[in-house]
Amino acid sequence: VQLQASGGGLVQSGGSLRLSCAASGTIISIAGMNWYRQAPGKQRELVAAISSGGGTNYLDSVKGRFTISRDNAKNTVYLQMNSLKPEDTAVYYCNANLRAYQDSYYFASQWGQGTQVTVSS
Repeated sequence: VQLQASGGGLVQSGGSLRLSCAASGTIISIAGMNWYRQAPGKQRELVAAISSGGGTNYLDSVKGRFTISRDNAKNTVYLQMNSLKPEDTAVYYCNANLRAYQDSYYFASQWGQGTQVTVSS
């Protein structure tokens, strides 16, 4: 199973970006899907989470600006980021808690490779 993140880039303050993360492989089911970020010299933090039923949670500093969503048919999670600020600059990682099959069934917390988001002032 792999998670492939895309959509990062350089944007001016106040701009928008949409991140995508698609899971591939023999996936049986996906529970929670999450976006984390890690800025230079800081710890990785949870930005947004979405449950299998669509319930969401957000880091306080992104509430009202970011929206997490998912397409279960495509095993994909999205992060729409609006009104971006320089302090949003970080590497963004997707994460999924899933059940998959390879020789046998297994559970895993799978991570994507990270995508850089840079917001200029």
